Amino acid sequence: MVDLRTATGHAVDAILGTTRALGALTRSGVVRPVRPDRLPGMGAGLLRYRLSLTAGYALGAARHPDRPAIVDDDGTLTYAEVHERTDRLARGLAALGVGEGSRVGVLCRNHRGAIETLVGAGKLGADVVLLNTGLPAAQMREIADELRLHTVVADDEFTGVVPESVRVITSGRGVDELLGRGASGELPSRVGQGRMIVLTSGTTGTPKGAKRPHLSTLAPAASILSVIPFRAGDRVLISAPLFHTWGNAGLLIAVLHGSTVVLRRTFEPRSFLDTVSRERCDAVVAVPVMIQRLCGYAAENDIGWGDHRPRLVAVSGSALSGGLATEFVDRFGDRLYNLYGSTEVSWVSIAGPADLRAAPGTAGRAPAGTRLMILDADGRSVPPGTDGRVFVRNDLPFEGYTRAGAEVETLDGMIGTGDVGHLDDAGRLHLTGRGDDMIVSGGENVHPGPVEEIITALPEVREAVVVGVPDERFGQRLAAYVVLAPGASLTADEVRAAVKEKAARFAVPRDVVFLDELPRNQTGKVATRDLPATDG
Repeated sequence: MVDLRTATGHAVDAILGTTRALGALTRSGVVRPVRPDRLPGMGAGLLRYRLSLTAGYALGAARHPDRPAIVDDDGTLTYAEVHERTDRLARGLAALGVGEGSRVGVLCRNHRGAIETLVGAGKLGADVVLLNTGLPAAQMREIADELRLHTVVADDEFTGVVPESVRVITSGRGVDELLGRGASGELPSRVGQGRMIVLTSGTTGTPKGAKRPHLSTLAPAASILSVIPFRAGDRVLISAPLFHTWGNAGLLIAVLHGSTVVLRRTFEPRSFLDTVSRERCDAVVAVPVMIQRLCGYAAENDIGWGDHRPRLVAVSGSALSGGLATEFVDRFGDRLYNLYGSTEVSWVSIAGPADLRAAPGTAGRAPAGTRLMILDADGRSVPPGTDGRVFVRNDLPFEGYTRAGAEVETLDGMIGTGDVGHLDDAGRLHLTGRGDDMIVSGGENVHPGPVEEIITALPEVREAVVVGVPDERFGQRLAAYVVLAPGASLTADEVRAAVKEKAARFAVPRDVVFLDELPRNQTGKVATRDLPATDG
């Protein structure tokens, strides 16, 4: 029997989501008059490919065919050229047996080949698996077997990690051959919508495949646009890896806005600044470790933006410390936006420039259409200032992992992020750490997050991570791994003294290890399993 209250609630949510989306897209310039002769082509693309990245390029080819769509190290492609090339690529993939139900892996850096593969596979209704370029061969074999990969499009430098059981097409020469093979022929007039599968970060084991839901409305875009002011026709530099949830989301938002997407295969601070200036980039999509490297380079060379400044720099993917946020806005201006989310929940909260000025360590507020709650162990809401488990519900619900037995915690339609945090009196979220990072030291519950914030706030510290390690006497204790700023000096006792001044005695790390750099994965998250062991 249908629950009328539930059905009515879903209908109201759908109406509100649609209203929000129309308002947000009107403000950002997506919804505006269109030449009548271009409407049939736009409608055909939307009908054929629904709300998807593939549809975005089909609509762009009909609406603004001559507008630059991709600018990368190999030059420029217009929307019409991307649409035509991906038609040919789809026909070439079809000749290899790719179709509905097939899974195509993309193992590429940021360039046109990665985007064209996503779009071309979408024209066949195939699933696309975004593969991390840092995967070792052993993990790649596990993933290829688990997800039953049919074909992988890979850059030359990564072909060696793909198992022999999977067909490999190089993103350069191999894709060009498929483009030639698909020069003629018909594409399916109607295909099922393929699924995008993103891998989790894998900082503690083999990454899991997370199934991203199909878009049924534009409400998810409205949520992000309610805080981050992307605009139609922006030139968007996507530095975050396209295989990462945030890089992929940035691409979807850019294409929705008919933007020119600017890509570079690798990130280097000098090249980044030159690209922003030369390409007149209006928006940047990045991960926090890139901001850290940019700030370090800028401080060493006493420089900032060149003769052009982007309107916004949006980061996500790992923690943005309060010290780094302040360092960036002081040097590069109030244009920084920090989105907190995960592969599973998409987004939770967004901090804008005003939030990062008022409370530099904040993860921001829940955007439009998002419900954020901090719950205790019994599932009850806790008051501001009290730590609890972070739960969220938004317009892009998680549809589960591809691996049997892997689950996320849910409660009353909300998904647990696995993080612990609290809301301040202004409704801003502050993260304390991962729920499974909490340690019990001598009977006291200790979270590493606040200790990390104290250490990274020191002017001598470039970055730091604090983790729990075994302790014979207390069960567990905190250990701090610290990277100093260039030319700075600091002793372990000075680090401990700084923590002791602002935190409880049991939160002071006994171990302070100085490193040249923290081990990180390809998306910038600290790989704690690769930290050196302490002396015990």
